[in-house]
Amino acid sequence: MIKKIGERKISFSGWSNGRSGSNDFREMYGSDACECISSNDQYTFVFSQVRTLDLIELEQLLQSVGWSRRPIRRVKKALDNSLLKVGVWQHDPKFPRLIGFARCTGDEVIQATIWDVAIHPVYQGFGLGKELMSYVLRSLKDKGIERVVLFADPGVISFYQSQGWTLEPKGNRCAFWYAN
Repeated sequence: MIKKIGERKISFSGWSNGRSGSNDFREMYGSDACECISSNDQYTFVFSQVRTLDLIELEQLLQSVGWSRRPIRRVKKALDNSLLKVGVWQHDPKFPRLIGFARCTGDEVIQATIWDVAIHPVYQGFGLGKELMSYVLRSLKDKGIERVVLFADPGVISFYQSQGWTLEPKGNRCAFWYAN
C-alpha cells in the first residue's frame, strides 16, 4: 500500500525499460514494458502492453472506481478488438497487482479513441494517472497516430484539461481531442 509522501505525489526517478534486462522482469511484463520508480525507490510501477490482463482482476479494478459491472465475455471481446491495451501494475515479483488500465480503439493509421482509463482509488492522487496518459500517448505516437479522442465522465474533466486536452467546442459532452 502506498503511504502519503509529501502532498500525495510520488516523484518518479524516470522511465526505464525493465530492470536492466532482467529475464524475470521481461518474462513477467514483456520486453517493451517500462517501469516507473518512486524517487525513494520504495515503489515500482510497471506499464505494459504485453502482460495478459486477468479479466476478474480488471473487473475488480473498474468496479473500485465506481463503474458498473460488465459481462466478462463482452469485456474480453472489447479487449480483443482494441488497438492498444495498457495495464499498470504495482510490481511484486510474486504477486504483481493491477492498479491501472487504459485501452484505445482506432483505425491504426490516423485516429484513436481512448477508453476506460482507471487508476485504483488507493493509488489516485500520486501522479500515476498522468503517467498512464503520457505512456498511452507516446505509444500511440509511436504507431503514427495523428489524432486522439477521449470520452470522459464529467467528474474528471479538470484532470484531462490540466494535461492539455481540449473540451469539444460546444462543451456539452465530455469529448476531448489531443493532437500528437
